Amino acid sequence: MKKFDKERALLAVAGPVIALVAAILLTSIVLVASGKNPFEPYRLMIEQATFSDVQVLIVNQASMYYLAALAVAVGFRMNLFNIGVDGQYRLAAMVTAVVGAHLALPSFLQVPLLLLVAVLTGAFWAGIAGILKTTRGVSEVVATIMLNSIATSLIGYLTLSDVWGVQVGNNMTTGEMKESGWVPGIGMGSDAGEIYGLVFLAVIAGVLYWLVLNRTRFGFDLRATGASETAAAASGVDAKKMVLTAMLISGGVAGLSGLPLLLGDAHTYSLSFPTGLGFTGITIALLGRNNPVGIAFAALLVAFLDKASPALDYAVPVAYEKEIATIMQGLIVFAVVISYEAVRQWGLRRQQKRVGAELAAEAARTNNSIKKEVAV
Repeated sequence: MKKFDKERALLAVAGPVIALVAAILLTSIVLVASGKNPFEPYRLMIEQATFSDVQVLIVNQASMYYLAALAVAVGFRMNLFNIGVDGQYRLAAMVTAVVGAHLALPSFLQVPLLLLVAVLTGAFWAGIAGILKTTRGVSEVVATIMLNSIATSLIGYLTLSDVWGVQVGNNMTTGEMKESGWVPGIGMGSDAGEIYGLVFLAVIAGVLYWLVLNRTRFGFDLRATGASETAAAASGVDAKKMVLTAMLISGGVAGLSGLPLLLGDAHTYSLSFPTGLGFTGITIALLGRNNPVGIAFAALLVAFLDKASPALDYAVPVAYEKEIATIMQGLIVFAVVISYEAVRQWGLRRQQKRVGAELAAEAARTNNSIKKEVAV
């Protein structure tokens, strides 16, 4: 058993490591082809990570990436591709900001209420795709992509000045939220800034994700349905119900993704609120292999690339394009898919050889036993 566990752990680590190394090598080739030093950008970005203010930015960004990636991972474990996390999180953040701007309760009630609003909004938006899939057989990929566009248009309408929008300079916002809904951050010094108070929400979500999937009957049913709907149905699991439930949970977690920023810093939803978080979450979930610990490291890596890369524009004497980090993220996606398949095939061959060796050994023992009986 110990040998099997070690080999499984090796296979789990091999995929991400190979993907990361391959992405770095390919990015270096791109740099060489463009006549640039292939090592200097990495040194500059690593140097940026030693500054406390950049470290705070990385942790804050990673908390949002982590929640988005967990939302994607829930779908992946169910063999569902929720590509609509971006729309779910933006719509949830906007609705939460509106509620927070128009409702003032004591802080111990206001913050939980805003969290609940975000979860319900994200779950509702993802649930539309879940219902379409279970009742009409519509692919969740198509449905969630279309819902992303609809969410963008809906947000644009709801933030009009004659609906819930408030014009602030050249920016259209939902108005500043009541202070009772603000979540104080963790001060890291006057120069470093603050870590979002809801960073702990990401930690709690990761623990719950692991516990539910690995230590509950519901988690087992969810994973079993994702592996084979027919096999799950044969054991009494309602596959359609599990599909809808998984989409609702995925959307609910997606709804929380923007709250660290919304409640910890921005305190309003505006046109400058970040987009693309859900698509980055897909990369992180793939790189982390849907494992909460792996996703945490992947979220920190991608956040590091995001927050350290701007320094490349100001490098002296030769400036580098910060898009190098974007190229690396894109290459990571390709490398992840290829390396995971290569590792899976290697592991399968290892397993087949081991089983073959065990069968051969058992056959040899059986032949020896027969020979001894005949001799007697």
